[in-house]
Amino acid sequence: MSNEQQEWVLMVDGASRGNPGDAGCGAMICEENGVVVKELSRYLGQVTNNVAEYEALLMGLDALIELSRKRIRVQSDSQLLVRQLDGEYRVKDEKLKVLFQRAKTLLRQFDAYRILQVYREMNKLADKLANRGIDEAI
Repeated sequence: MSNEQQEWVLMVDGASRGNPGDAGCGAMICEENGVVVKELSRYLGQVTNNVAEYEALLMGLDALIELSRKRIRVQSDSQLLVRQLDGEYRVKDEKLKVLFQRAKTLLRQFDAYRILQVYREMNKLADKLANRGIDEAI
């Protein structure tokens, strides 16, 4: 299967120690067969967990666009993020509205995408990356 036909997996997570508190975001990009292509983490400063979740998504989407990937599956353990992006929940928070709009703009650049909520246990690697972002900064 060519890179254009392959569905790439983006696992994302945000972490905040306190809410708001020191926060980080993590993202991992894998080929469809599970081979890890890229690991990303970043410190975000003092933000909420929900902001960190969106920042993880944005960081991962930017990386996928740079890699010229066109078909993606996003996995997150954030019910809020997934349901807002699916249109099931309204975005009420003003800070999240800006991040939500940016995410929707980036998602339109893909030929196909799915956003799935996964159990926290299935998202441990992205969680580890999000916490690494905090640990390396403080």
